[in-house]
Amino acid sequence: MLSRLSWKGLGTVIIALMVSLEAAVAALPSYPEVRSAYRSSDSILLDRNGHLLYELRTDLRVRRLAWTPLAETSPALQAAVVRAEDRHFFEHAGVDWPALAAAVPRGMVAGSWRGASTISMQLAAMLDKYLQPSGVRRSLHQKWGQIEAAWMLEGAWSKAQILEAYLNLVFFRGDHQGVAAASRSLFGKAPHGLDAGESLVLAALIRSPNAASAQVESRAMQLGRSLAWPVTDAQIRDPVSRALQGPGAIPARADLAAHAGRRIFKGHRVGAVVGCTLDNETQRLANERLAHHLEILRPRHVAEGAVLVVENSTGEVIAYASRTADPARSRFVDGVAAKRQAGSTLKPFLYALAIDRHILTAASRLADAPLDLSGPTGIYQPRNYDRGFQGTVTVRTALASSLNIPAVRALEMAGVEAFLEVLRELGIRGLSESGVFYGPSLALGTADVSLWELVNAYRTLANGGMRSGLVLTAASGGSERGQRVFSPQAAFIVSDILADRDARSPTFGLENPLATRFWTAVKTGTSKDLRDNWCVGYSQRYSVGVWFGNFSGESMRDVSGMSGAAPVWLDLMNHLHRTESSFANRPPDGIVRQPPPAAVDRRPEWFIQGTEPVPGDAAADGAPARIVYPPDGAVLMIDPDIPPERQKIVFAASGAADPPMWVIDGKQLSAGAHAHWNPAPGRHTLALLDPGGRLADTVVFQMRGQPPAGARTGSTDTHAGIIDSSSRLSD
Repeated sequence: MLSRLSWKGLGTVIIALMVSLEAAVAALPSYPEVRSAYRSSDSILLDRNGHLLYELRTDLRVRRLAWTPLAETSPALQAAVVRAEDRHFFEHAGVDWPALAAAVPRGMVAGSWRGASTISMQLAAMLDKYLQPSGVRRSLHQKWGQIEAAWMLEGAWSKAQILEAYLNLVFFRGDHQGVAAASRSLFGKAPHGLDAGESLVLAALIRSPNAASAQVESRAMQLGRSLAWPVTDAQIRDPVSRALQGPGAIPARADLAAHAGRRIFKGHRVGAVVGCTLDNETQRLANERLAHHLEILRPRHVAEGAVLVVENSTGEVIAYASRTADPARSRFVDGVAAKRQAGSTLKPFLYALAIDRHILTAASRLADAPLDLSGPTGIYQPRNYDRGFQGTVTVRTALASSLNIPAVRALEMAGVEAFLEVLRELGIRGLSESGVFYGPSLALGTADVSLWELVNAYRTLANGGMRSGLVLTAASGGSERGQRVFSPQAAFIVSDILADRDARSPTFGLENPLATRFWTAVKTGTSKDLRDNWCVGYSQRYSVGVWFGNFSGESMRDVSGMSGAAPVWLDLMNHLHRTESSFANRPPDGIVRQPPPAAVDRRPEWFIQGTEPVPGDAAADGAPARIVYPPDGAVLMIDPDIPPERQKIVFAASGAADPPMWVIDGKQLSAGAHAHWNPAPGRHTLALLDPGGRLADTVVFQMRGQPPAGARTGSTDTHAGIIDSSSRLSD
């Protein structure tokens, strides 16, 4: 028997425990706070209309699914759990005193208070870390804390809320927490579909989540008998066998936008539910069209494809899809973000630069004839898509028909460095090398670009030359101010060329997948050795890009823009415009339309104001100036044994009524039918401007050999200097 002093000391201890624990349990959250703080281990992506697009497990520590309301939980499971864990749950106020009294002697001897823990007490321990055991068992101190916390829960929560929270927070097997994860993983069904046998097995697992099958089976059978349920032993053994063979994978409810989802989830907490700009229907179509066309192209050694669809005005991404011929590998490489060789898809930006700087107009003539270019690995000979040559063509035909040699000549006039700077302004990353590194092949798309970057660059043309960032989530919208890359006039002219079915016909014919029933501007591209195939274009409202190829870099076989990416591009464009049309933008101010020189074509052409042919000009009168010497592609030699003053190159022109202006490598020489120049080794671009400052002709030639020591090279007796920014030609 305890002495009076001992009882007094015990009372003091109990009071001290109650005071210390009262502050701890007072911080227990409310039911709404628990619901709000609950996080699934899966992040969820919703489309712009709230439809489920994608699920991804982002918390690897625990397996939890969405919170399951009690009404969506099988009544059999509710009854089995209450019977197994707290048979008087609906009768007590948080503490089952008779059970606690029976457990005290056992707890004093064995240190186990398991039989005395009610569902309310267990839930309190889940919500308060202080009440969780630091070792195998809870201390008497913590047990008393559980009792106090259970009283508080019962006073603030309803019985239904307590049972619902318990079923969502309790561990059933391994790292599977909550009834949703347990039922989906162990039995492949939602919580409301659990039958009596499955409910008994789940209830039996709570007490010992990692118990052996025999122990779980025995406890489930005993629990069934205590409930007097008509459940046979076989109806217990079967779910035990299914559940304990190992937690099965929980398949995602949706897998439509894996790459976009992973990209978006990087900026959010685990278990986040994120809305995005994607459209469920368009995303489904993009995936379906990619899969269908990859199957068609499989015999041609095409294994991967990607699609990006964006809205022009907002930059919102409507579809973001990447797929491989083997669906199991599709999620590992993002074809939208992967860098690939651009092919001819960069040509519109080159011509937009040249038109913007008044170097070229849509009516300017460029020679499409064999051309040998020297490079670090030898002679480089650009060839056209059809292996033929068109002779002298306009810029309109050169761009629309994707002629390679005129593009190389345009790059020589505009300058590689200037073109690189424009590509960087368009948002194409990784172009860190100098123009010397890329050389003339940059005109044909030897730079690497992602579909994300390329589609947004085309969207810049669609928006009149203004660039802004693409948007995948509402939260990311409006973070980037627009930047002008091209003038509205140059963007309009290039768009008009890319929409010109007739100008495209010399290479692609009139009937092809690029010919839509509504207005679109579009360009295809194929990289060296058929490694990449592109089709990128825009309507009044949307920009769409499609890529096909192999992530491994292997070549495709007999795949062109028309047979590869273009059919998918057309399918998507038709879908987007099934209920709406598309019209060309109105011509901006500062642009005029009139016939070009009669000697070329009488069809009216668009010109930036000030670059149009003027009556009386040599070009307008049918007598354009031409460079007679040196001929295009000439290779000239410097003789080191001849004095420099006797080695001047004389440039000659013909057909000019007024003296033309000579420009070499961006430097102005002199005006007249002839000009003298001190030769310098290397590759040079010689241009002839008419009196109005418009390009009349251009040739590219090479000087080989070394001049005598101390010789002055690259100069003229008349005038030399960099053309200022007001000139019609700059580099």
